[in-house]
Amino acid sequence: MEEELKCPVCGSLFKDPILLPCSHNVCLACARNITVQTPEGETPVQSRASGSSDYDYLDMDKMSLYSETDSGYGSYTPCQLKSPNGVRVFPPTIPHRHCSLTCPLCHRSVSLDERGLRGFPRNRLLEAIVTRYQQNRSATTTSSSSSTSSSSSSSNAVKCQLCDRNPVDAAVMCEQCDVFYCNACQQRCHPSRGPLAKHRLVPPPNQSAAGGAAGGGQAPPVTARKPATCVDHEAENFSMYCCTCKAPVCMKCLEEGKHAKHDVKPLAVMWKQHKCQISQALNGVSDKAKDAKEFLVQLKNMLQQIQENGVEFEACLVAQCDSLIEALTRQKAKLLTKVTKEKEYKLKVVRDQITHCTMKLRQTTGMMEYCLEVLKENDPSGFLQISDALIKRVTSSQDQWVKGALEPKVGPEFDLTLNTDSLLQTILQLDFCQGKGDDSETHTLRPIMESGPSVPAAPLLQLEKCCTRNNSATLAWRVTVPQGSPIEGYILELDDGNGGQYREVYVGKETVCTVDGLHFNSSYNARVKAYNAIGVGPYSKTVVLKTSDVAWFTFDPSSAHRDIVLSNENQTVSCNSYDDRVVLGTAAFSKGVHYWEVSIDRYDNHPDPAFGIARINTMKDMMLGKDDKAWAMYVDNNRSWFMHNNSHTNRAEGGITKGSTVGVLLDLTKHTLTFFINKEQHGPTAFQNLDGVFMPAVSLNRNVQVTLVTGLEVPKNIKQ
Repeated sequence: MEEELKCPVCGSLFKDPILLPCSHNVCLACARNITVQTPEGETPVQSRASGSSDYDYLDMDKMSLYSETDSGYGSYTPCQLKSPNGVRVFPPTIPHRHCSLTCPLCHRSVSLDERGLRGFPRNRLLEAIVTRYQQNRSATTTSSSSSTSSSSSSSNAVKCQLCDRNPVDAAVMCEQCDVFYCNACQQRCHPSRGPLAKHRLVPPPNQSAAGGAAGGGQAPPVTARKPATCVDHEAENFSMYCCTCKAPVCMKCLEEGKHAKHDVKPLAVMWKQHKCQISQALNGVSDKAKDAKEFLVQLKNMLQQIQENGVEFEACLVAQCDSLIEALTRQKAKLLTKVTKEKEYKLKVVRDQITHCTMKLRQTTGMMEYCLEVLKENDPSGFLQISDALIKRVTSSQDQWVKGALEPKVGPEFDLTLNTDSLLQTILQLDFCQGKGDDSETHTLRPIMESGPSVPAAPLLQLEKCCTRNNSATLAWRVTVPQGSPIEGYILELDDGNGGQYREVYVGKETVCTVDGLHFNSSYNARVKAYNAIGVGPYSKTVVLKTSDVAWFTFDPSSAHRDIVLSNENQTVSCNSYDDRVVLGTAAFSKGVHYWEVSIDRYDNHPDPAFGIARINTMKDMMLGKDDKAWAMYVDNNRSWFMHNNSHTNRAEGGITKGSTVGVLLDLTKHTLTFFINKEQHGPTAFQNLDGVFMPAVSLNRNVQVTLVTGLEVPKNIKQ
């Protein structure tokens, strides 16, 4: 309850609280601090402090005309002071005719009349509740202190919480900071100025308890409260209640005619009536709280029921799926038997045909050999004796090889077609439906097999249009079954090229999509599904797309230094500067083995160009390999060095001239980089433990011109 008894401005317990028209309360001193001036002749669009009946509670969503978002006037203008709970505190202003006050909780503004803050009624009920709360808290503190008074009074004293060594007894406690201070620490850490000036310092509880003990060890008696008096007539007590103004009034107020036409009733009658209303409302709230407790018990019981029903339903689902799998297994065995019979029949026919053909071929071959020997005979009479019979035999043998004799009686293909599309789609659309039981009104879930006409059917991939080029893949698809609900788009998914998980690469309405940046020499599985307003349909059949074994690429003009000059369809590069400049390739490698060459078209004055690989963000205005994002070999006409992060290693004899070729072998399977000059490996393996994404790179100056050659096979017999 303590939070209900704290002022929203100062954060302390209410002191002389006043009641605002919005039913919120603030301390009288805090109300003076947050009162501001308004322009001459203008009033905020809120109720005045007179408590008249024209206050409209339905306007609580309207913004004040004098908020800080429009005219600049209002309670939240820039200020250097803040209360502990973050509400801005303003310097004290003298209320006058054109002043207004904004509630710190609901931010509703109210204009003050000539009476100023005196126009707001004192909330004496709240003030009495605060007084009782403080007395009860003091009594509790006193009793707890007396129960532990067996030790000396000095040991029971509250110590300062900020003393570094040997803390002394606390002199004060800040209600806002909830910290005990001695006099020295209070002056040093909590001065009564600046933002801390509004904090309330009170004696520590032990001093209050000591004072109570000095008076006989009992809490001071509760004194009777003075009856509330009228704001306008301080000598008069409240005796009547104005139902129109919703405020207590005195007899002089009635005599002056301020509430002449208002509904005025005796104060005691309205007091009992409102108490009765609050009691009835509390009874209703109590009933709701009781219902809420019962509802919580019901929810906790439902948790256990859900657990039990879930286990039972899972077992039922597993049994149903197992029965489907068992039926499919039995049918698979029957189909395999048919395939085996068809295979045995075809094998028997082919074997018989082989035996028959072999026998005939053997007879024909023997006759041919005999005829050749007869043709060698030089005796005409002997030859003519058998020639007629031999001619008939040859002719008869030739007639045996009639048309179709040398054609297989069966083909290798099996004329058996198993159409599983409809069954597969039905399985993919196997889902739960909600329905009511025959003897129960509760909804249950049961697995069913249905065609699902509401969601789109599986798209059909057009294999004749699906293709790959380099490390890009193009896919096309269409939907053949007319849909009741129009298709809103498609979702294309690819795996990682290693049979891993699928990921979405395209979502949209197009039926053709090209995916770039794939790995070289990799096989990707692709599938697509459609969706509409009802839901997402099943996947299409999976198509396998294989990217190019070797990389085809050129130099990249978009990432090259401005001094780089490209020609020959970006395959030849030169430079306008005497300083080394870097150009990258258009391909990026993260897996596989890749090899490319650079031919030296022009080589003047013995420069030292560099060849190798780099990250995409390598420095472009210095030699390749001088930073930590490039790995290169730079070479002149006599020798070469490997370089990475400006570290030169492995000097090797042998250089380049015009017409030479420099080869680069990037093996991301072994994570190594090797160089070649004129088809021969140059030096040992240059770099190891390479991991990540790399791009081909070259650095040169104006004395060199090179041409890139790609799509080459990987060299063999590499030395380690």
